[in-house]
Amino acid sequence: MPLTPDDAQTLLAKGFAPWVQALDLTITDISPTGATLTMPITDALARFGGIISGQALAAMADTAMVFACFGHLDAFTPVATTNLDTQFLRPGTGDLIRCDAEIVRAGKALIFARATMVALPSDKAVATATATFFVP
Repeated sequence: MPLTPDDAQTLLAKGFAPWVQALDLTITDISPTGATLTMPITDALARFGGIISGQALAAMADTAMVFACFGHLDAFTPVATTNLDTQFLRPGTGDLIRCDAEIVRAGKALIFARATMVALPSDKAVATATATFFVP
């Protein structure tokens, strides 16, 4: 049976570090090809001017791509981030950030993923990221 967003949300709450949980991520979709997460833009995550911090965006992208790996593997199999590259395109403002993560290529030991983060309600891309994950 494929993983559901509820299954993934439970794992996020029980298995991830408190500082990741503090991002208040919601998993809205998980499938063999990717995952979608949202994160509210709050005072705790924003810097001057109500702009979401780059650190929060990078952590969100990494977490979303990890869940994309779980969706691809159809299991909560541990994966290790071997590299993460984040490009910040414009200030992230508004109410919410949506992160769409997708599997680009998956081999036996390495999974390559990509993520796009969009500010809502403007629906403008604020950052992109790529990462490689090792499957032990």
